[in-house]
Amino acid sequence: MHNQKKICTVFLASFCFALIPAFSAAHLSFEGKNCTINLIYNDSAQPGDAVTARMMLKSREHKKTTQNTVAVIELYENKKKIDSSQFFFVNQKVKHLNVQELLAFIPLSTYLSTDKEYSFKIVYTAFGSDVEEFSVPFKLSEKNFTNETLDLDAKNSAIKTDTSPARAAQIEKLNTILETVEPSDVYTLKPFISPVQSTRRTAEFGDRRTYTYTSGRNSVTVHYGIDFGVPEGTVVSACGDGRVVMAENRISTGWSVVIEHAPGLYSLYYHMSSLNVKEGQSVKQGDKLGLSGSTGLATGPHLHWEIRLNMCAVSPDFFMSDYAYTTENY
Repeated sequence: MHNQKKICTVFLASFCFALIPAFSAAHLSFEGKNCTINLIYNDSAQPGDAVTARMMLKSREHKKTTQNTVAVIELYENKKKIDSSQFFFVNQKVKHLNVQELLAFIPLSTYLSTDKEYSFKIVYTAFGSDVEEFSVPFKLSEKNFTNETLDLDAKNSAIKTDTSPARAAQIEKLNTILETVEPSDVYTLKPFISPVQSTRRTAEFGDRRTYTYTSGRNSVTVHYGIDFGVPEGTVVSACGDGRVVMAENRISTGWSVVIEHAPGLYSLYYHMSSLNVKEGQSVKQGDKLGLSGSTGLATGPHLHWEIRLNMCAVSPDFFMSDYAYTTENY
């Protein structure tokens, strides 16, 4: 959105360079029945971030393995499992050396409370062993989000309250895409880049929004991405390598592009004035996707950039760090 009326609970500058948080990686080692496990993961994060765990398993035997590791990371809140995600292979070249390297992402909802205790458990079977598991510590740090009220005109009120079959079908199509997790679809693990050169932000990820309609009614929601206040016609680029899985005009989001980057990891670009890509097309980081605009539910020209992980909206800033530990050594 653009030209918004904001009531802030914490100061956030709209005209500033994005402050990308330092990425802290914890290194741990575990001994399994048939292998040694070296793990790298972020042992602290904020609501709206993610946890990424990368592990290398080394068999104690020298003969070539015939069985792939199967592993899952589980998130616990006060000892209750609230989410899980499957590991996928990230380095197929070393498998013939009896080494298997895997990565997993798990999103952290913006609604998680720092008043509760969190931990992770990794459950796996490797090199012919029975199911094994180990737990790792984790700390959730507090984060405050901005509250904002948006007064919608008649056009945007109609879009926001549209209950037509056409809009419902568009929402269902998008959700079907975002819930798809294909373990073999690993297009990139490099840090993302901003989709526009401008650093002017008019809305942040996780803003708590109250929409006020012309009817006098209102609704409350969360802003799932970052809004860049750029003029119409600004070049919009791919934040990372991937495959275009949606490129079309939608009622709510106007001309829109969705890119798959890794299993369950997608970037979304909304309210564009024109598109330069087609569904099924492969793109490289920095490739032109189209031009920014104000189509769909928008109060002015801007680009809405969003990252979804296992359907959950997560902070784009998190993925502009070395989230997959590409520069870390075990």
